[in-house]
Amino acid sequence: MSASLEGKLVVAISSRALFDFEEENTVFEQGEGQHRDKAYMQLQLERLEQPAKPGVAFSLVRKLLAFNQTDDATAATGRPVSQPVEVVILSRNDPVSGMRVFRSAKHYGLSIQRGSFTRGQPPWRYLKPLHANLFLSAHLSDVRAALEAGVPAAQVYPQSARASEAHPGEVRIAFDGDAVLFSDEAERIYQAQGLSAFQQHEIEKAAQPLLAGPFKPLLAALHRLQQESTPTMRIRTALVTARSAPAHERAIRTLMNWNIEVDEAMFLGGLAKGEFLREFEPDFFFDDQTGHIESAARHVPSGHVASGISNPQA
Repeated sequence: MSASLEGKLVVAISSRALFDFEEENTVFEQGEGQHRDKAYMQLQLERLEQPAKPGVAFSLVRKLLAFNQTDDATAATGRPVSQPVEVVILSRNDPVSGMRVFRSAKHYGLSIQRGSFTRGQPPWRYLKPLHANLFLSAHLSDVRAALEAGVPAAQVYPQSARASEAHPGEVRIAFDGDAVLFSDEAERIYQAQGLSAFQQHEIEKAAQPLLAGPFKPLLAALHRLQQESTPTMRIRTALVTARSAPAHERAIRTLMNWNIEVDEAMFLGGLAKGEFLREFEPDFFFDDQTGHIESAARHVPSGHVASGISNPQA
């Protein structure tokens, strides 16, 4: 019987999102033609026994994998272990460099067994057979393609601050609202007609749920995973939005309509999000606007969701 990822929370992640390969990437970027490819491979091979440093999404991955029970649970209870989370490497790296990725994962105790290494070719097309709930990559073009294919995806900012270690028993994830959890319907009105028209529109539509945005499937999957909470691990989510009263009501009612709860909601009315996120201390934050991401990245791990009216295709 073949293996299956059905029913699992599947996170596909590039090697640069999981590990700090910025020094190696500089060697690649500064090279010329085929020589840069060979120089990169050679450097990774030389460092094969040297574990890579944790990258921007390392904390998120490590904590999500903590939902998987170990074989010791089977020995103790006699029941099959629960393995609700699967993390798969989906990388533009070459297969030789992939050896270092897997060795680094093993060094940190990350149970990652699957990966695809495409040597420069876009890897996003493997997201569908993986049934991925999330794709994190440093390549904007791959993120855009994944979003167009209906997979929640974000471009990581490799220079983001690393996650706090203050909450080892919680996966903390923060989401923007419009164009991330929700559609960009209201954002389009705001950009075209201004704040007053936006507020009036949201008052009139308060009882009408917003359409789903690209990250609603991930929030729903996290909501399901929350039911798998262990004695040592749980999920805490936050909505961090530029909305303010009275436009807050439609956002809350939309989540209620979806039968999905978030633990915190911050209606900031245009205030910079970075310092609020610093206090929430998420393992990752998702937003569609680069200005918000640049503010947040100074404090917390952050990713750009290249969707909606704020991210027109070139």
